[in-house]
Parts: sequence; C-alpha cells; structure tokens
Amino acid sequence: MDFGYKRRPTSTTRVGNVAIGSDYPIRLQSMTSTSTMDTEGSVAQAKRIIDAGGEIVRLTAQGVREANNLAAIHAALRADGYGAPLVADIHFNPAAADTAAAIVEKVRINPGNFVDPARTFKHLEYTDKEYAEEIKRIEQRLTPLVDICRRHSTALRIGVNHGSLSDRIMSRYGDTPAGVTESAMEFLRILRGLDFNDVVISIKASNTVVMVNTVRLLVEAMDKEDMHYPLHLGVTEAGNGEDGRIRSAVGIGALLADGIGDTVRVSLSEEPECEIPVAAMLVERLDAWSGAPSLEGDEYPGYNRTEPSRRVSEAVGNIGGGNTTVAAGVDDIPTMHSVRVSADSDTLVEEAKKAAGKVIILTTGHINPAAALRRAMHRLTAAGIRNPLIAEIDYRDTSPEAVMVYAAADMGSLLLSGFADGISIKSSTIDNEALAALSLGILQAARLRFSRTEFISCPGCGRTMFDLQSTVNTIKKELSHLRHLKIGVMGCIVNGPGEMADADYGYVGAGAGRVSLYRRKECVERNIPQDEALGRLIALIKSDWLWTDPDTQ
Repeated sequence: MDFGYKRRPTSTTRVGNVAIGSDYPIRLQSMTSTSTMDTEGSVAQAKRIIDAGGEIVRLTAQGVREANNLAAIHAALRADGYGAPLVADIHFNPAAADTAAAIVEKVRINPGNFVDPARTFKHLEYTDKEYAEEIKRIEQRLTPLVDICRRHSTALRIGVNHGSLSDRIMSRYGDTPAGVTESAMEFLRILRGLDFNDVVISIKASNTVVMVNTVRLLVEAMDKEDMHYPLHLGVTEAGNGEDGRIRSAVGIGALLADGIGDTVRVSLSEEPECEIPVAAMLVERLDAWSGAPSLEGDEYPGYNRTEPSRRVSEAVGNIGGGNTTVAAGVDDIPTMHSVRVSADSDTLVEEAKKAAGKVIILTTGHINPAAALRRAMHRLTAAGIRNPLIAEIDYRDTSPEAVMVYAAADMGSLLLSGFADGISIKSSTIDNEALAALSLGILQAARLRFSRTEFISCPGCGRTMFDLQSTVNTIKKELSHLRHLKIGVMGCIVNGPGEMADADYGYVGAGAGRVSLYRRKECVERNIPQDEALGRLIALIKSDWLWTDPDTQ
C-alpha cells in the first residue's frame, strides 16, 4: 500500500453552485452565530464568511418562522452578488426542515432528534419488531422532506453529533462509535431506498478520539454497503484560541491524512470568519502531498485501522512501555539513551536493531512527514522492534500559526493511529517555551496527557442564549487553574448534555439570560439567572471538594 495521501473516492453532491466530492476541491464552510430572524446581521456575517474564503454558509432554523426568514437572507445575499449556497441547520423540528428545503440549497438534519424525541438518557427496551417499526416511522417522516428536496434540487446533510444520539440508539448500541455509525447508516439506508443521492454526511464529537474512530468506522460500514457519499469533517465544541485550533487540527488532520474528507468546518467559539483561515491551512498542503513521492509499505500484522491500539514498546527509563507520552522540551529525553534515525532510510530496520535499549527519535525529510513516519513505525513494528519511538518533525521557517495547525494535524495523524511514545516539534519561528506548550496541547487534544483545564465550548449559533464569546473567556479566566477538570460551555441544549457527558461540569444556555448547570449528565441547577451562574458553578465545584485556589497551583 501507499502510505502517502490519496483521496477517498466519493460520489458527487450538488449544493447550489458548489459540487462536493472527491472530483472537486475540499470545500470550506462556517456557520453564522446571529439570530436567523436578524436578516441584516445574518447577511453581514454571511458576507464576512464568504469574503474570508468560505464556500458554504450554514444558519440555524429552530422553527418554521426562522426557516421562512432564510428567504429574505438568501435574497439579500444574491442581490449583493454573493452566490455561496446556504444550509439550514435543523434540530427537533421536521416542519422547519420542510420549509427550509424549498428555500436554501442544503438542509442539515440530525438523526438523533429529527424524529426521535430529545435525549433524556433513559434506557429503552425494544424487541426487534418494535425497533423495525421505529425505523419505518423515521422513513415515513423523512419521505416528505426528500420529495421537497427533489423538487427544489436541495441537498441533505445527515449530521450526527455524538452529543445528541437518541435514547433509542443509546439503548441498543450504547454511547459508542458503533452507535454513532448506526445512527447515520439508518438514515442513509432510507435515502438510498428512496433513490435520493444528493447527500453529505458528518459525524462530530468534541472528543477527537471518538470523532476520528467513528468516521473511520462509518467509512468502513459504507464501503461494505457500497455507499460512497462525501463526508463533512469537524470537531464540535472545539473551544477558542490555541486550544480550539489544536483540537480541530488533531481530529480533522488525522482524517484528511487518511484521504477522508470533502468539506471542512473548524468550529471555534469566535467570530465565524475566523474559522476559515484555519480550515484553509489544514487543506492547503494536500495538493503538494498528492504529487509527492510514493511511500510504499505494509501495515504491521494485526493492525486495526478503525480502532487502533497503542503500539507496544519496552520502556527506556520513563519513555515507552505504557508510560505517559512524552514531549520534547517538556520531558527529559537523555541523549545517552537515544538515537536519531531517518524514517526515510532504506536501512531503517538495521539501524534500529543496533539501538537496543535506546529511544529511537525518528526524523524525516519527506514533504508528507506524518505519512513517512507512520510507514516507518509500521516497518519497525513488523520487524519486532520494541524500542520507544519519538516522532520528530522540523517545520523550519513556517509561520507560527501554520506550525501550530500543521503540527497538530501531523502529530494527530500519528497519535490517533496508535503510534509514538513521544513527540518532538521543531521550528525556527517559535521559541522553545511555545513549542513545549504546543506539544502538551496536542497530547491533550489526542486524549493522551492532560496538563491544562479542558474547556469544551460550542461556536454559537442562532440558538445561543447568551454572549458566548465573552462568557467563555470569563469562565476560562476564573477556572483555568483547575487543570484536573473538564468544563463544558454550551449555548443551548441541542448538544449540551450529550457533549458534556465527557465533561465534569457544564454551563448551558436554558433561555434568554438563563443558565442550567450540569454535573456530567445530571442537571443539578435549572434555569438560574446568568449573572449568578458562574458563582454557583464555582460553589458546585467546591461542594464536590474539587476546587483549588489559583495560588496553590
């Protein structure tokens, strides 16, 4: 096999004047955070997204009223010469989907709540016959929407969120990649039965490991059933600033390296146009990779591509052998117990065999460094080499922001494929302290090592119940010293409780100026005034004996 970049072949989906699929460039998109009833504000924000390079713009439509107003937004953009297709984002309201499908170029529906009721974390028991009847009920409600889409040449996105799986799916499959995959496949089978093929699929999660493994599993499941729909990629609730960019790049980059992905959104708790340059950086190197020298090799026997386990190594000091993944610049990698070996060398295995009892630092000069390192790690593992392996990539004079995105994508590709006992990032444009922080951020995004507070925050949309950006920044300022905790900040309940199942505490918009507080899945304070919410969140953490004062860190 060739470890180099090769795009997964897909069918083509037409979304207005934009074609999505493997015969076309990977498309960049974002979503407005304005109220969809605010025509002027939504139009202005959509223009900023498009001017930044966005090719598709999504807006929420929580009700028929909002869906109808998409017509005014659509008309205003077209009148000003903006032809980018619009997408209606639907949750809980099939009638809004029907309305929007006659207006915009694509409608996104969520299998977790299109027909199934809102998630309550209740365990439901179904016989096989009862379960089949539930699928039939979905088909009966989905068919009228497909008819409208067919008449108006409107595409559909089947967008599954790990945080909003239905109780029905959860009860049968659990909170697992298999459950997320089946949630998508149920709808895809119905659409294929209706002979409707203008379809795009997305599977998103705030946990990059869940997101990457699930998308890989979905591709495998679709291949088995001869489905080849285009895929939209994104890490949901990624947060803001450096953390949001790193988490997005780790997850999206790992899949792009696999050749998976036909449209991309980087979800940041920032102005939506800020998402486009990050997405562009993730995509821009793929053309160079397509023309790069091949990297022929074989995966080691027993390797599981859809759910890879960490490569087995024997410890050298505190490196490898099940120890926490190390980062150069943070952890001591003793020179006397390590050796640098080129992953590009024809004598790689022979050199590794001479390095018994040492850490091997793998370097590469290939234009696709992650692929070259991944091939080398397969070669070494197949040859029985058990030395700890550290992946080293030198980005030389690449700009600091690009180094952050490229390194997160490259290292994410390796780490989420089960490789590397450590990472080493080099650059002439970033100082050692910043490189160390970047390395720790990547390891945390890959769920391998936690060194800072984990903030899971949505990018905001027309459903958001408060000023998301300022709220996130305030909460981060007050809680960033709690490095042992994960904190979710969600604008509304669509994904809030579900995504916060991976968080220790959650802060969720419940209504205008109102917030609900969660301890994991449990809502412990409901619909409280926002000006009291942060203080009560801190009090909740203190009541659980998990609070530490900043000066004790």
